[in-house]
Amino acid sequence: MLARLAAQALVGFTGALTGVRAIWKGCAPADVPRVYYGNHSSHVDFVLIWTSLPPLLRKKTRPVAGSDYWLQGRLRSYVATRVINAVLVDRDAGTRTEDPIAAMAQAVDLGSSLILFPEGTRNTTEATLLPFKSGLYRLAEARPRLEFVPVWLENLNRVMPKGEFLPIPMLCSASFGAPLLLQAGEPKQAFLERCREALLALQPVRP
Repeated sequence: MLARLAAQALVGFTGALTGVRAIWKGCAPADVPRVYYGNHSSHVDFVLIWTSLPPLLRKKTRPVAGSDYWLQGRLRSYVATRVINAVLVDRDAGTRTEDPIAAMAQAVDLGSSLILFPEGTRNTTEATLLPFKSGLYRLAEARPRLEFVPVWLENLNRVMPKGEFLPIPMLCSASFGAPLLLQAGEPKQAFLERCREALLALQPVRP
């Protein structure tokens, strides 16, 4: 009960702070396992995608997060494991005991959707997107029928700018594109580039 109330409070706070608007451009919400992948510019990106989903889908959608950060301290651990039900992965190849792709694939097999940021880290550069890491392809290779839905987050870097500890109220949007599937025999770089271009295509047109 406490975790459910905390999740509702997190969604309510995020909605009030950002006025987040979900724009379903290339698909409609669907109760099927998907990977929602987006641009990564702030600490609250996953919360915005999570909040943008309808309640039924939100309950079945799990952010993928680094255990090295989220298991530090009782509060973070509680939020990660009880409130947002994250799929926690060890980002250090030298210490991990479980393959992150296997953990994500298992969550998908159990009916969950995932939230991923293929840039791997927050983009604090002038580039629109950082190069995509290979994890997106490896997961698609492990589960070829899995849908990958690009989500462009607009204005999030202004809500939580670099160096700030308190969020700044700002209207935001989450634009959902058409699902992508790994094509038979498609090379890694081709798939990653196709996913990247699909995400870039969702940027709002500026005058």
